[in-house]
Amino acid sequence: MYVFPPMRNKMKNPDILVVGGGASGIIAAITAAGRGASVTVLERGKKPLLKLLRTGNGRCNLTNTGSDRSVYHGTDPSFAHEILKNFSVQETISLFLGLGVYTTNHDGWVYPYSEQAESVAKNMLLECSRLHVKIKNNEPVTGIAETASGFDVSTETWTYHADRVILSTGSSASLSDSEDENGPALAASLGLPCVKRTPALVPLITENIKKPGWAGVRIFGKISLYAGDLFICSEEGQLQLTDYGISGIPVFCISGYAAKLMDAGQSCSVTIDFFPEMDAAALHAFLDFRKESLRREEPDLLLTGLFPEKLIPVLTRKNTLTDTRALTETIKSFRLKLKGTLGARSAQVLGGGVSTDAVDPETCESRLHPGLFLTGELLDIDAACGGWNLQFAWSTGVLAGRAAAKEMDNV
Repeated sequence: MYVFPPMRNKMKNPDILVVGGGASGIIAAITAAGRGASVTVLERGKKPLLKLLRTGNGRCNLTNTGSDRSVYHGTDPSFAHEILKNFSVQETISLFLGLGVYTTNHDGWVYPYSEQAESVAKNMLLECSRLHVKIKNNEPVTGIAETASGFDVSTETWTYHADRVILSTGSSASLSDSEDENGPALAASLGLPCVKRTPALVPLITENIKKPGWAGVRIFGKISLYAGDLFICSEEGQLQLTDYGISGIPVFCISGYAAKLMDAGQSCSVTIDFFPEMDAAALHAFLDFRKESLRREEPDLLLTGLFPEKLIPVLTRKNTLTDTRALTETIKSFRLKLKGTLGARSAQVLGGGVSTDAVDPETCESRLHPGLFLTGELLDIDAACGGWNLQFAWSTGVLAGRAAAKEMDNV
C-alpha cells in the first residue's frame, strides 16, 4: 500500500499553487501536501474533478494493467513511457488503496470496486481536506509571470504569489460551449513551445452521411484508417454506426491520427471489415455455402441471420443479383470517406499541448522555468481508451507534486 509521509512541522510552510482542479491537479496537490507543503488549488469551475465524474461512463476507468506499448500518442510517445517508469500502474493502484479506493480488474481495465467515479472523487477530496489543501473554485487564472522569488499567478480578482506552480489545466475536451481552455495560452506566455490541439477519442463524421437506416447499429468489426492510399492503422472492437458517421472504441482509437491528418489538409478514409473472423476467401466460400444450403438467391435474404437487419440494406444496395464475390468485397472492405470529427466538445481528450521536449520526465518540471511543473492533458500526450489517459494524469501529478515539495526543502 502507498503510504503518504507524515506531516512535518516547519517554521514556514512552502507555498505551492496548483492551477486546475482536475485529476492530475488534485493528485499533485495531495502528493505535495502529504510532504509538508502548503498547497492551494485554483479551479476555474464550480467544483473540482467534474470531468473525472464522467470518465468510464461514470464508472471511472482508473488505469490499465496491460502493456503500455503503442497506446500513447504525441510528438514523442516515449515521454509517456518514461513517466510511467517513474510512477507505475502498480504504484497508482497502491496510491488509491491508501486513499480508500479499493479497485477491481476487468481484463486489465481497472475500476473502483464501487464502479462509481463519485467515490473516487470523494476520497480524493477527503484527503485534500485532511491535508488542509485549499481549493478555490470559480477562480480562473488569467496570467502567470515569473518573479525573482517564484511566480505571480493572476485571476480575475486577485494575484497570488507562489514559490512553485503546478500547471494542470487539462483541456477543453467534453466541456460545454461556454468553457474554453487557457492552459496552452498560459504556457505560451512563458515561452513554452506548444503543439496545436486536435480532438482525440472522438466520433468521426463521414461524407454521404445519410446512410439508409443504419443509425443505432452496434457490431463487432475492424476499422482501418488511410491517408490517401497509405494505410495508417487499424483497430478491432464494437463499432457504433450513427446518422453522422461512426463511433465506438475502435473509432476513438484511430480518431486522434485522423484528426491530425485532416487538420493538416490530408484526405482520409476508412474501410470497415464487418466480418473480421474470416479472411476474404473463407467468407466467400461461406456465403456460397449459405446460398446453396439455404436456397436464397436475394442478397438481403442471404445475409439475414448473419448481420443486424438495419445493416443489411447498406451491404446489399450495390448487389441486385447474388454475386457473392462482390458481396464479400463489400463486407470485408466497406469504404467511407472522412469529413471531420465531432470536435472538442464531443472528444474525451485532446491531442497536442505543451511540447514534452520542454519537460523533465523524472519530475515534470519545465526545463525553461525551474519551479514550474506541468501535468496531465496539458502536455502533448494522449492515449487509447482503457484508463491510459487517467494513468498519465496520476503519474504526472504525483511526480510534479513530489518534486515541487522536495524542491521546497532546499529553499
